[in-house]
Amino acid sequence: MGNNNWQTFDLNEIRTRLSGTKVEYREFLNVPSLSCGVYHLPAGSKDMQTPHDEDEVYLVLEGSARMKTGDELQDVKPGMILYIAASEDHAFFEIEEDMTLLVFFASHRPENPLS
Repeated sequence: MGNNNWQTFDLNEIRTRLSGTKVEYREFLNVPSLSCGVYHLPAGSKDMQTPHDEDEVYLVLEGSARMKTGDELQDVKPGMILYIAASEDHAFFEIEEDMTLLVFFASHRPENPLS
């Protein structure tokens, strides 16, 4: 950890806080413009998330599944980076192996901020 302007996180330590037996999301950073967490989906589980108000980026750390975004289907595997626009309907399914993802949510800023 650090101060409010600079922080470090140990991904291995964060992952130890996951039980590994259920769908879990562990947020480790939440600042006005960004939040980050680790999302875990055990093999055979169901992803019940609903569309978010923020743009979202997933980095697949481990596991495999398929993702449905709108009407499109995509196989996902480790190393893939997935961008999902705010309010886009999406979910993981056919989760073949335990999946762990690093998740980044970006808060929207006004297009013409006042100085």
